[in-house]
Parts: sequence; structure tokens; C-alpha cells
Amino acid sequence: MAHDAELADRVRTALSDRDVREVTMFGGLAFMVDEKMMVSVSGGGGALLVRVSRSRDAEYLEARGARRAEMGTGRSMGEGWITVAEEALTEDEDLQFWVDAALEHHAEAAGR
Repeated sequence: MAHDAELADRVRTALSDRDVREVTMFGGLAFMVDEKMMVSVSGGGGALLVRVSRSRDAEYLEARGARRAEMGTGRSMGEGWITVAEEALTEDEDLQFWVDAALEHHAEAAGR
């Protein structure tokens, strides 16, 4: 499945101050920092897969457009994996919220 090129460009901008590597993964285009996935842009609706802190998982699931990520129908990816609907990413601030959530998890995991 092809990724949403416009959303991918917006993610590049949001992560422009980081050393990022782009990798085809999870049926989309993943953005990696220090070889850890931050977010992945998928196609067909522009959904964003986000890796977040498990300690804040329930809080993030309350956000508009957020749902538990699935790896195939009915197969939950578990805590810390959230898919955000395209409609919830219309403003740059909306996207930045999720990029920041991913970066927060990354910093926690790295012990920073």
C-alpha cells in the first residue's frame, strides 16, 4: 500500500530538527530516529501509526481520532501503539501533538 505523500511531507517538516531515516514498514513509510520508529504514515486515508509511552497510552486513546493500532483486522498491537485518523491531523498542531508523543516515548525508552 502506498503512503500518503502529503502527510509524509508534513511529518518530515515536524521532524526536521532530527536525524531521521525513512523505512518502508507496517504497510507505510516509517520515520526512524536512532533506529527506533517514531511514526509511520500509511495510505488510503492518511492514518498515522504512532509509538507512545505505555504509561500515557490510555490518555492518548482519549484524543480525537485515536484508536488502538491493529496489525490486521482484530489483531491489536497492544499498549503503546496508536493509529490516528486522517481527520484528526488536519492542522499542523494536531500532527505535532502526535510527533511529540512519539518523541516523548523515544526519550523515555532511551533513559533521557
